[in-house]
Amino acid sequence: MKSYAIAAALLVCAAQAGAEAEVGITRDLPKVTVESASGPAVIERIQDPAHEISGEWARTSRPCPDFCIQPFTPAPGVATIGELELIALLQDPDAVVIDSRTPDWFEGGTIPGAINIPYTYVIDELAQLGCEPDFDGWDCAQAKRVALFCNGIWCGQSPTAIRNMIGAGYPPERIFYYRGGMQVWRLLGLTVTGGG
Repeated sequence: MKSYAIAAALLVCAAQAGAEAEVGITRDLPKVTVESASGPAVIERIQDPAHEISGEWARTSRPCPDFCIQPFTPAPGVATIGELELIALLQDPDAVVIDSRTPDWFEGGTIPGAINIPYTYVIDELAQLGCEPDFDGWDCAQAKRVALFCNGIWCGQSPTAIRNMIGAGYPPERIFYYRGGMQVWRLLGLTVTGGG
């Protein structure tokens, strides 16, 4: 009888372990831990298969202008990436992931590990990204690899920031554009830190 109870307990544990990873990031990656300003943060997907996005993030139509669909590539030489590539950059201590939205959007919720540099101030903050001021503006020979995102494929904040960075001398091959932004991040049920 004792071995039956042990076997039953093992089956329950196995079922619970399987339930914990029911909605993984990938088949082999249930979750990942990244560094953030407030310490380690876990990125995982919402485990409720019936979960739906709502409110602002469920809106499909926004007036254009101002919310026009953005091009897949915001500037020549810039690589457009998806969620898995963004997660890899979040885990890279030498890369910087930038939420280029205005502070009110950032405070309403962001991707764990991202820093907020609003698109309107990105040129003023190039020193944070490995550039050095010089007489002609910026020397970005030692620029870090950066990924920028904003609200989604209808948001022009990160494309504007990217074009301004390149105009100031940032090498486009060191810039990555997460086009899906917060809307697709939320659509996939990935962890959001901050507001709701």
